[in-house]
Amino acid sequence: MASVASKLYSDDVSLLVLLLDTNPFFWDTISTTFSQFLSHVLAFLNAVLGLNQLNKVVVIATGYSSCDYIYDSSNVSSESRGTGMPALFGSLLEKLEDFIAKDEERSSSKEEEDHVDRIASSLLSGSLSMALCYIQRVFRSGHLHPQPRILCLQGSPDGPEQYVAVMNSIFSAQRLMVPIDSCYIGTQNSAFLQQASYITGGVHHAPKQLDGLFQFLTTIFATDLHSRSFVQLPKPVGVDFRASCFCHKKTIDMGYVCSVCLSIFCEHHKKCSTCGSVFGQSKLDGANASSSINDRKRKAPDS
Repeated sequence: MASVASKLYSDDVSLLVLLLDTNPFFWDTISTTFSQFLSHVLAFLNAVLGLNQLNKVVVIATGYSSCDYIYDSSNVSSESRGTGMPALFGSLLEKLEDFIAKDEERSSSKEEEDHVDRIASSLLSGSLSMALCYIQRVFRSGHLHPQPRILCLQGSPDGPEQYVAVMNSIFSAQRLMVPIDSCYIGTQNSAFLQQASYITGGVHHAPKQLDGLFQFLTTIFATDLHSRSFVQLPKPVGVDFRASCFCHKKTIDMGYVCSVCLSIFCEHHKKCSTCGSVFGQSKLDGANASSSINDRKRKAPDS
C-alpha cells in the first residue's frame, strides 16, 4: 500500500489523518458522552506520535453541516511534544470547542428547515475530500513524506444523499493507494465505511462497547502499514455493497443502471437525469406486460 517509494522516510513512519465525528444529534442518542470518547481518542493520538518521532497526525472534525481541520502535528514544535498531553493537544481542544459551537448553530437552523425522524448524518463526504486534499499536498511537497492513511471514527448513520461524493472519495483513495480504516461506534453498521475499507485495503471494525475504545484503537489502528503484514487484524465479514439511487437518495437492493454514466435509479425512467440518455422500455416491464396479455388471451370467455 505504499506510495512513491523514493519519497518515503521508511516503512514504519505514518501520516494518520483522523476524521472525528462531532455530530451533536448522534451524541445525544448514546450513553457515552463525547468527553469520554474524546479522552480515548487523545490517548490514542499520543500513542501514535510516541511510536515514532517522525509520525504525523492530522485531525478533521466532521460535523452535521460542516467539517474543518482542527489539529496538525507538523505545526507543533518538538519542544511541546515532551510536555505531555495537555500542552500537546491544547490547540486541538480550543479549535474543537469553537468548531462544535459553530456547527451546532448551523445544525439547529438546518434541522428546522428539513426535519426528519431518523438521526441526522454527518458530513462524511466533505471530511474525506479534505483528508485526500491534505494527502495530495503532502505528495506534491517534493520532500520525504510518511505513509498516509485515513482513519474514520464515525457514529452517525450513512447519508444516502452523499453516496456519489463518498464513492468518488473512496475511488480517489484507491487510486492514490491510501487505505481508509474505519471504526464505527454507532448502533447500526455503516455501508459507506465497510465499502471504503474493503475497496482501499483498510481495516473496518465496529466495537460493541466503547469502554475499552482505547484498547481497540491501539491494537488495531495504531499499527503502521508495514507491520500489518505481521499481525492478525479483523477481516471483513459480509460487506454491505448496496447503493443509493440517484432519484430519491435511498438505499436499494435492486434498481436500474444507466449504461452510459452508470447512474442508479430505483424506478424505470424514460430519460437519465444525469447524462440525458434516452432509455428504451425495460425488459422486465415488457415481460410483465406480455405475460398479462397472454393470460387474458388464454382465459376463455364466460358463457
